[in-house]
Amino acid sequence: MLILNRTNGRTAVSLQNRVTPEGCIIATPARGTLMGNRGGCFHRPDQTLMARHWASRQWVCCVLDFKGRRRQVMSPGLYTELFFLDEATALAAGHRPCFECRRAEANSFAKRWPRRGADMVATRASAPTMDRVLHAERLDKRGSKAVFMARLGALPDGVMVRSPAGPQLLLAGHLYSWLSDGYGQPEPMDPGASRAVLTPPTIVEVLRSGYRPRLHDSARLNH
Repeated sequence: MLILNRTNGRTAVSLQNRVTPEGCIIATPARGTLMGNRGGCFHRPDQTLMARHWASRQWVCCVLDFKGRRRQVMSPGLYTELFFLDEATALAAGHRPCFECRRAEANSFAKRWPRRGADMVATRASAPTMDRVLHAERLDKRGSKAVFMARLGALPDGVMVRSPAGPQLLLAGHLYSWLSDGYGQPEPMDPGASRAVLTPPTIVEVLRSGYRPRLHDSARLNH
């Protein structure tokens, strides 16, 4: 059982532990469908975040329930638990599947990782290799979210892009606006339009190779 909120007197206060496709960490009462972490602890004893919102380059995405384990979220000195609307959100922020609680999906993801240099001889990419590459793709030189431009028609399903209205999920020729509690109604996609892509380029290649992320029910129901 995961405790998502803390209390201040009689008022429930949402913790700052929900990740957006832009990689930001916000406070919202909406519950995510997946959890994860960024390689360790970066919260204070009062459950507020430190200035740097990651502890190491091992950013993972996990299931909410695993082998009956119980945790008090943001316990002092332990890793900072984060939550995601779905896996497309986590991937856009630069997280990869966890090899402990999501082994089958993590292996599928790693087998689709593009082979470069010494990695060409491996049957799948190692976690350290993926973490090293992804860490270089998460932030630009100014420390802001790293993006690249691409035509919508050249992108695979599951990618998140930036729009004037906020992040959007690309799925089956449509765009779905990302909200903290689900996706909006699908909008037709212009394949020739260019957008800033939030999902790191190597993860885009993994999606293009056939990896299918877990999506929030609102995307499936609207499709």
